Amino acid sequence: MALTVVILTLNEARHIARAIASVQVLATRIVVIDSGSSDATAAIATAHGAEVLVNPWINYATQFNWGIDNASIDTMWTMRLDADEVIEPRLAVALKTFLAAPGDAAAATVDRRIDFMGRAMRWGGVYPVRQLRVWRTGQGRCEQRWMDEHILVDGPITHLGGDLADINLNNLGWWTAKHNGYATREAIDELLGANGEVHGQAGIKRWIKRNIYRRLPLGSRALIYFLYRYVFRLGVLDGWQGLIFYGLQVGWYRFLVDAKITEIRSLMAARGHTLAQVVAEEYGHRI
Repeated sequence: MALTVVILTLNEARHIARAIASVQVLATRIVVIDSGSSDATAAIATAHGAEVLVNPWINYATQFNWGIDNASIDTMWTMRLDADEVIEPRLAVALKTFLAAPGDAAAATVDRRIDFMGRAMRWGGVYPVRQLRVWRTGQGRCEQRWMDEHILVDGPITHLGGDLADINLNNLGWWTAKHNGYATREAIDELLGANGEVHGQAGIKRWIKRNIYRRLPLGSRALIYFLYRYVFRLGVLDGWQGLIFYGLQVGWYRFLVDAKITEIRSLMAARGHTLAQVVAEEYGHRI
């Protein structure tokens, strides 16, 4: 039951060898889709046995689907892995068992864990995040969104035990810069009214976001969400790292999304421009 692992990269020299090593015993092929790294990402990936393709970046969904279409994947199974993620040993065993006897499953979900500043975040409702990461080749495709994109598959889906761990080794300056970009993309999705139907845990979260969170007042909803995660869902138990994580990821990031929505709407009104025009002028994105 051969497996191709697809990894998207941009300046991931710090992480890529570790990601490849975590799936090397499982994968028939590892394909890195690079969007123009200026560091040694491509050379490191090649040295560790991966194939490297290069394509300019638009957004995650577009890049991943380009990889599916252009990597000539001929294995029975395909897997999505981020460069800063690793497959932990228990999940590796579960994956190997599943690939040997998948039954009628079209895909499999795994539990994703976030490690932040050296500590696994296990409270606050952020663990486990169940994500579809493995599917029969040709039956899965990334939904076209600017943020919170998922692989869509028709057919039975099973779940595998063990963790896929997001362990990013970059500093907080990098983290905040990355989330500044995420906030732009999420603001675009909300202004576009992006929805889409997914199932399971992801579907429940998206329903809550669409039908409850988006109806709360801009600005105040970030505070409400922080209190929900940090107090009601016991994020406080994740220690001082948790205070920083929930303060930044839930409080600051969500408030920044709201600020960007407000800014874009104001610019559209002041200039008489469309959403696409303002996003292109201010952020350089084509929608």
